[in-house]
Amino acid sequence: MATLTASSTTSLSISVSSTKTHLPVPFLFLTILFQFYVLVKTAQDQFSVVVTKLVTHLNLSPSIGAVTLLALGNGAPDVFASVAAVRGGHPRTGFGAILSAGTFVSALVVGFVAIYAAPFSVDPVPFVRDVLFYLIVALFLFYVYLSAEIFLWQAIGFVGFYLFFVGFVFWMDLGMDGGKRKGGVEVGGGLVGDVEVRKDLIALDYENEELLGKVEEGKPGFHFRQVVRQISKVWELPVSILLKLTIPQTSPSQWNRFYRSANIVLCPLALLYFCNSFMPLNHPISFLLPNSHFPLWLVVLFACSSLAVLHHIVQKEPPKTEEMPIVLIAFVMSVFWISVMAGKLLNCLAALGALLELPPALLLGLTVLAWGNSVGDLVADVAIAKAGQPALAMAGCFAGPMFNMLFGLGTALVIQTANVYPKAYELHFHVSIVVAFVFLLLSLMGSLLVITWYRIRVPRFWGFCLVGLYVSFIAVSLVIAKFTV
Repeated sequence: MATLTASSTTSLSISVSSTKTHLPVPFLFLTILFQFYVLVKTAQDQFSVVVTKLVTHLNLSPSIGAVTLLALGNGAPDVFASVAAVRGGHPRTGFGAILSAGTFVSALVVGFVAIYAAPFSVDPVPFVRDVLFYLIVALFLFYVYLSAEIFLWQAIGFVGFYLFFVGFVFWMDLGMDGGKRKGGVEVGGGLVGDVEVRKDLIALDYENEELLGKVEEGKPGFHFRQVVRQISKVWELPVSILLKLTIPQTSPSQWNRFYRSANIVLCPLALLYFCNSFMPLNHPISFLLPNSHFPLWLVVLFACSSLAVLHHIVQKEPPKTEEMPIVLIAFVMSVFWISVMAGKLLNCLAALGALLELPPALLLGLTVLAWGNSVGDLVADVAIAKAGQPALAMAGCFAGPMFNMLFGLGTALVIQTANVYPKAYELHFHVSIVVAFVFLLLSLMGSLLVITWYRIRVPRFWGFCLVGLYVSFIAVSLVIAKFTV
């Protein structure tokens, strides 16, 4: 029997007979695809948009926004998945996800951008700064991992180092004309408008696919792509409705009276479910009558339903401008969905790994999360490179993964080390994590040396080298997973 049991808030118990393991695998696979679809759709369509609006509302400079809220928006799935993995007692899975996703971006994404657009120049100051900081962070984390233990001060140091990096970017922002260079390229790792540029390019790419659909009908694999597209359409409608019911739409043009009223009811209930571990849903509450006790969820449901009915009656016109409280609520609810889906996804991956006799760190780091969370970056960055902006495509390939490592993994390690303080939190050694560290360091050091050697120009041959490096990483990791536990 293969059994997996998670925490009460994200519990998922799966028991499968070893003689019938072929039965639940397709179901688990579809469940993983669905959960991942919800995770990525929430991160891209809701969280990233809300974070971009927060940058505008808070009047953050482009460079500070790029390394804070925008970095969180782009790396939200990786961050929450690593936190869920480490907090769930699977630090190897958390390390594997962050390291493999970093290698995916620094090797495969940068490699394809170089292949499609090289040779091209990059802005030397942000490039050297971001790669050096990322390299230092990876080396220090590698040292901590080899020591097999981490103390609270070291975990806090990871988060603190990212705050230092943000301060350093802010200092450069003040000293370099507001952080902008020729052509509007941002020294902080990307422009705020980069998000919109990527979306426009991807939308254009989808439009081109539709226009060329009839031409491609005779090509191999066309029918498979059509099947995948139809499956995604089946998921899209119910998922979109569910997200609209629980995440307020911030734009006045998207305002809907029914959905906004539903938000008033469902958002508090969803947050109550999320906080169930320290505030039970059936916690007794004295309401109106002193001797009568009602469960907490019923009191919240009654109060919010009353407010929702009142809102539906009174509020008949959309607001004229975006409201900051609504943006903040949308931010919180996006975090809720991403966090819950990351936990559920980890549980299903662990169950699937048990059925296929694969370690969850391999399944999570090398496949679903590492590829899926970053495939949007790959498509968007290659599209930007093809559009004649390769330097812009490379701008966020180093600062973003560094944020995931320092803030995402660092936050999870702070929580775990605080629980065992003053003792150290033990990190169990596994050769697959060492291999991930080695290939990540090779890609970073190689890019730094080769691009600086070519006078801050990216040569095409280095793109092929990086892609080959990533293929080697996958091959070595699969071999290790086959012969180790």
